[in-house]
This record gives sequence, C-alpha cells and structure tokens, in this order.
Amino acid sequence: MCALNRSLRLKFMRLLRDRSGVGAIEFAILFPILVMLYIAAFEITVGLSVSKRAARAAGSVADIVTQQQSVTKSSLAQISSVANAIFFPFNTTKVQIKLTGITMDTSANAKVLWSWQNSSTTAPYAVNSTVSTVPADMAKPSSFLVRAELSIPYRLLAFTPAFLPGDMQTLTISRTYYYRQRQNDNIPCGDC
Repeated sequence: MCALNRSLRLKFMRLLRDRSGVGAIEFAILFPILVMLYIAAFEITVGLSVSKRAARAAGSVADIVTQQQSVTKSSLAQISSVANAIFFPFNTTKVQIKLTGITMDTSANAKVLWSWQNSSTTAPYAVNSTVSTVPADMAKPSSFLVRAELSIPYRLLAFTPAFLPGDMQTLTISRTYYYRQRQNDNIPCGDC
C-alpha cells in the first residue's frame, strides 16, 4: 500500500511539473480575444480614414466655392464632385453635401442668401431663413460666409454583424465648415 501511495504521489508530482501543452491551451484561450482586437483595430482605422476624408472633402468643397465670383446649381454639382474623388475608393453614392451662402447684416444677423444640396432626400435651406449656428468668431457684421455640410453613412465592416443590432451597424459621419468668400462682397447663385 505504501508503494502504491508513493507511486501515485510521484506520478502526481511529475504531472504538476509537466508543462507540455500549456502554450497550446493558453493560445486556444487567447486566440479569439486577439482576433477580436485585431478586427476592432481594423474597424477603427477604416472609420478614422472615412472621418478624415469627410473633413477634407467638406473643407475642399467650401474652399473651392469661396474662390468663385458667382455660382449656379450646375457649377455647385461639379464642385461637389471633388468630394467623390477625395473619398475614393470608398462608396460615395450616399454622400450628402449641402452648400449654403450666408449673408450677415450690419447687426451680424445671419440669413440664407442661397442654398443647394446634391441629394433630393431633404430640401436645401429656405432663402432668407435665419441661421442660428454661425460660430461666434465668424459672425462679423456686413460679411458673407459659405457653409459646407457633408455627411456620409459608414457601415461597420466585419466586427459587428453578430454583436450589434442592425440599426447600430451604420454610423453617420458629418462635418460642417464655414469659409469666407475670397472676392467681392458675396457669392451670388443665379438659380439656387
């Protein structure tokens, strides 16, 4: 009995000292977590790229409009196509751009001079409607601003289909920029 007890104790001690297979078990436990972290990092990287492109596109469109002496609906449509080039290779079919010419009176009250939008899902702003969202440092009496609003839906690629409900898998990335005109007192739009 004593020999059997000693034999079992030796085998148990040898089992405790044996480390073969521990790495495989640790890998099996950590692998799903590492894959999820990798996919999440990928999602964040692509999302930040879309966000940067949205900012660059909105700023570029507003900057180009402010360099014009006058605009029309067709020229605004051509200018807004710059955003499509900036977003390449991403899908731009649902990019919404709204350009607004804002005039300030002598009391720095902002009103819409003209407004244009590339999408027919919502209407552009009404002419002579009050604008309440002008930044304080841009609200100068007797001045003119161009506001570019851009929004793009971004669908999360790989990480969330199984983890998030369908309505949370698409994020809307929006950017708004205000620029001053470069020439003249304002930028008229003949058919807006």
